[in-house]
Amino acid sequence: MSLQSSLSGESRAGLLDSYLETLALVERLHRLLLDVIKDEFERLGQLEINAVQALLLFNIGDNEVTAGELKTRGYYQGSNVSYNLKKLVEAGYMHHERSEIDRRSVRVRLTDKGRMVRAMVANLFARHADTLCERGVIGLDRISEVNVALRRFERFWTDQIRYIY
Repeated sequence: MSLQSSLSGESRAGLLDSYLETLALVERLHRLLLDVIKDEFERLGQLEINAVQALLLFNIGDNEVTAGELKTRGYYQGSNVSYNLKKLVEAGYMHHERSEIDRRSVRVRLTDKGRMVRAMVANLFARHADTLCERGVIGLDRISEVNVALRRFERFWTDQIRYIY
């Protein structure tokens, strides 16, 4: 028996409403995160790159990756990855190097300048984690539960893309 058939009409409507609210929250939270990073960079006088680029640098960290790997590893959420990589290389935040094996493939890694930006974002996130705890906004147990739920959504949506359901 499927969940759909086991729920009453009222329960299905409530589930749909809650699911739509979750979708809106996830989208809004991502935009707010970018705004938080933008505000921090403005406060610090770091105006050369945007929040999407800063988050990309943060997510790459000490790794060396190809442009294709950025999306598959979840380091980048967007459609214009090549534009942002080009801008970060031009501005000196990233090194790029053609693969010796496949000349079409380019590997990227952070420069010292890129690692400085990564540290700025890491410091911002560390301050947020401390403040969340200090103010009692959310504790470790509760945030772990949120992460479990979000991973379930991630797995469900990935399965939808792969036509498993």
